[in-house]
Amino acid sequence: MSAPATTTARLLPGKPVADEVLTDVATRSAALRARGITPSLATLLVGDDDASAGYIRIKQQQAAALGFASPHEHLPATATQADVHRVITAWNDDPAVHGMLVQYPIPGHLDYNAALQAMDPDKDVDGMHPMNMGRLALGMPGPLPCTPAGIEALLAHYDIPVAGREVVILGRGATLGRPLAMLLAQKRPTADAAVTVVHTGVKDWARYTRRADILIAAAGVPGIIQPEHVKPGAVVVGGGVRYEGRRILPDVDESCAAVAGAITPRVGGVGPTTVAMLFRNVVAAAERANP
Repeated sequence: MSAPATTTARLLPGKPVADEVLTDVATRSAALRARGITPSLATLLVGDDDASAGYIRIKQQQAAALGFASPHEHLPATATQADVHRVITAWNDDPAVHGMLVQYPIPGHLDYNAALQAMDPDKDVDGMHPMNMGRLALGMPGPLPCTPAGIEALLAHYDIPVAGREVVILGRGATLGRPLAMLLAQKRPTADAAVTVVHTGVKDWARYTRRADILIAAAGVPGIIQPEHVKPGAVVVGGGVRYEGRRILPDVDESCAAVAGAITPRVGGVGPTTVAMLFRNVVAAAERANP
């Protein structure tokens, strides 16, 4: 990637957004606990991937800080699909578990989509169950995919107008690009945009990104967005990343800060908001289960 250029863009860190969301979650969690209900996020780790184990620890620490229960199962890399479904079924049937997630990726011989479909959709706090994606497409209430919801919240927090503006998303993945397009096209004050989704299979994809008022990188290709791909003064959000060991390799090159009007930082942008939205989904699931 290019050497960082002198920053001229307004930075859009995710922590203030996440703090705002988590303050609300903590208040709602306390209200539930006062009624004898402890919100609960159950997590399943299959195998011994260090990064995945680290993500689980972060979620457990945040759960403890919010007063949530955080039951956890760790299956060996040799686990079968039946082993995975056995854990999910037990959590589906346990009224004390309000939300669950299977940490991705899982070993290659296992079917993540089958595990996802085995979940009670009301306990799917990643918002990725087919029923929840269908709810999103129809504009019905339900748990939203966490990274897209976090990006919408980030733009709203910094008073960045979205309605009527041209949003271009580079990336069509099921966890970010596609659901984010549906979310930002919906009719409400923090969305209602003209949304275009492009990807690296589109010839001259840069002709789309260069016209965007708001450009969201969701390709998972390090450094794919360079200054020449950005409209001067545009808002640039880096949603896609890859990891090299523990080093984060974002889609958006840091030199884009010299062209953009506002930009998420290389570290601490969308990540904190994603975690916050996960816990917002959990507390909402606990409230739905205990009206």
